[in-house]
Amino acid sequence: METSAVAAQTAAPSKPHLKRALGLWDLIYYGIILTSPIAAVPLFGEGQVLSHGHTVATLLLAMVAMSVTAISFGRMASVYPSAGSVYTYISRELNPHFGFVIGWAMFLEYLFQPIQNALYAVLAIQRMTPRVPFAILAAVTVGFITILTVQGIKFTARTNEVLLGFMLLVTTVFLVESFRFVVLHQHFTGLFSLHPIYNPATFNLRAVAAGTSLAALVFIGFDGVSILAEEVHNPKRNVLLASVLVVLFTGLFSGLQVYLAQRVWPDYTTLQNPETAFMDVARMASGPMLFAAYGVMLLVSSIACGLAGHVGASRLLYSMGRDDVLPKKIFGYLSPKKSNPVYNVWIIGVLAYIGVITIPWEHAAEVVTFGALLAFMGVNLAAFRHFWFSREAIGHRNFFVDAFVPGFGFVFCFILLISLQTWTKYAGLAWLAVGILYGGYKTRGFTRRPKLIDFSET
Repeated sequence: METSAVAAQTAAPSKPHLKRALGLWDLIYYGIILTSPIAAVPLFGEGQVLSHGHTVATLLLAMVAMSVTAISFGRMASVYPSAGSVYTYISRELNPHFGFVIGWAMFLEYLFQPIQNALYAVLAIQRMTPRVPFAILAAVTVGFITILTVQGIKFTARTNEVLLGFMLLVTTVFLVESFRFVVLHQHFTGLFSLHPIYNPATFNLRAVAAGTSLAALVFIGFDGVSILAEEVHNPKRNVLLASVLVVLFTGLFSGLQVYLAQRVWPDYTTLQNPETAFMDVARMASGPMLFAAYGVMLLVSSIACGLAGHVGASRLLYSMGRDDVLPKKIFGYLSPKKSNPVYNVWIIGVLAYIGVITIPWEHAAEVVTFGALLAFMGVNLAAFRHFWFSREAIGHRNFFVDAFVPGFGFVFCFILLISLQTWTKYAGLAWLAVGILYGGYKTRGFTRRPKLIDFSET
């Protein structure tokens, strides 16, 4: 009997499950795609203006803040390997009502991502076709992205790989040409300067803090490596390592690009188009061909990111409507023909067009950063609570790793948050106030557990 039971057990088909087939470098490669090797390029001009010519310094400072946060994120991903969202960590470790407010802030981040990316695509097109009215370019660009999203079309992994290869090729050409330009005009000594990091003639602590807040946008996406936590060998080690290494690579590689750009164009006060200033730097370093290549790269990249952001935002609205966080009849509607939340797609499209023609790009970028920094503060706080105060932590505490690291990450992210421009802080606080009021209404004065926002839909 015992033998037959064992045989039956052996013959019984096992439930399907994800296989742990990925290694550390697979995670790192995936994270680099998410953050993008050219993430600093769109921020270069605005970062130069905000920081008074200290963009490299702001990238390095933001890298420190994000590296510390990556440690907290990686450790929390080992506790909740299938959750995949800082929002989930905060809701489970701290308080579901507090988690709802953080989720509401992240919701703002998702809504502004399509605006930010569509706006930059329009700016890139305008540099190449300056005679076409901005409003028409905005309508065509946003309409194109919206129609693609309505059809359910997505960029495949192969398209992303081709785009990544194109980015790396153009970036390599820029690095070589800018190196040649600096040596030709300033000799080899021109390659070694501390001015991009510290220039006493223009240094201002508040300006650098404001620039660092914007530079944090470069690193958004590193947290996505946790999505693969169930498919990675030794996830407790590799998710943490990959998160930190992706942040370090992004910071150093972006810093190299920006450093050479600053050596090619040292005077930030002469940038005529800060939003697309890197294209001008490329033209100065190598001529019109590289200018056009950067224009095409930024355009394609912005449309690709805009499409992904549009899909993510519309699906997030759908999940909130389906779960009755938002009115179900509108936001929870799914097209029977396309299996697509078409109402939400068009709502995002209309909001994106209004945002593109009314909000400056740097404000849209900072609103995205506002939501991300608030979420990162939350994950540092959740890590501090879990690894220092939970029952499991008793007898295993390490002050530096369990208290100092998440505490430092929380404080650093808070400093970056309050260093955002005044308009962004007011907009973010107003959005949070709406979220608190709405959360109070949905939970009858916070007496009921709030319905969680399902970020996995994005």
